[in-house]
Amino acid sequence: MSGAVAADSFDRVCAARPGAYRVIQWGGATVWKVGPRVFAIGAALREGGWGVSVKVSPIAFEALRNAAGYRPAPYLASRGLTWLQVSCDSVDWEETASLIDMSYRLVTAALPARTRLELGL
Repeated sequence: MSGAVAADSFDRVCAARPGAYRVIQWGGATVWKVGPRVFAIGAALREGGWGVSVKVSPIAFEALRNAAGYRPAPYLASRGLTWLQVSCDSVDWEETASLIDMSYRLVTAALPARTRLELGL
């Protein structure tokens, strides 16, 4: 999937999540948040192509961290967080979209009850 197509697909999948909003930060990365928390990051990869970083369960992190097209997300995983970076050139888009959904669910579940209520979640 080309970088432009991946970026458009990424934005479309993230925007469909209730309470989600987009900001550009960290040197031009497209960051999607729900409330104050990040659930997905999209950016051009150093080696070319487009990558998406998402929060995953500890089991998914261990299962995928060394699989083709996946790696521990720079900065986040090095701090002990279970975040993976997915290369959109190497991984099926449906799988990437499923991981974005997992990330959103994990992040919203960790929001305080008051915040979830304010966001209508």
